Amino acid sequence: MNENSNQGSFIIDELTDLVEEAVLKEFERISERGGVLGAMETGYQRGKIQDESMHYEHRKHDGSLPIVGVNTFLNDEPEPEFDLELARSTEAEKQSQLQRLQSFKQRNADKKSEALERLSEAARNDENVFAELMNAVQYCSLGEITDTFFEVGGQYRRNM
Repeated sequence: MNENSNQGSFIIDELTDLVEEAVLKEFERISERGGVLGAMETGYQRGKIQDESMHYEHRKHDGSLPIVGVNTFLNDEPEPEFDLELARSTEAEKQSQLQRLQSFKQRNADKKSEALERLSEAARNDENVFAELMNAVQYCSLGEITDTFFEVGGQYRRNM
């Protein structure tokens, strides 16, 4: 513990050495996994980020990491409650939307597969996806477009 880190070079040198040592240890752990690409294949970086994030959240919630206004020096007065009613669509509105979607799909059934194929090819070949996306929205639903992107690039699932 140092009360004034500007009082001399010792504390600056010490902190710099600690950071340098931690960085070198992390580089060694990545090298042990076959370098950056090898570590990416095993999900090392993603797992490390998730672990650090979880550690941060635990420390924040148990108070061992004080954050002003989040877990320390909180306002003693309760926050006002808002009485906000959620807007829900009626069954008739829901059915109307489903009917419009069905008629949209029927109207564009002949152009849908070509538009999705062009979108898929653009994503696979690193081409201008936006141009093909603008074409696809004229003939395809959001779900169909999303499924196409998932087929090409996969879907993110958090490691647990």
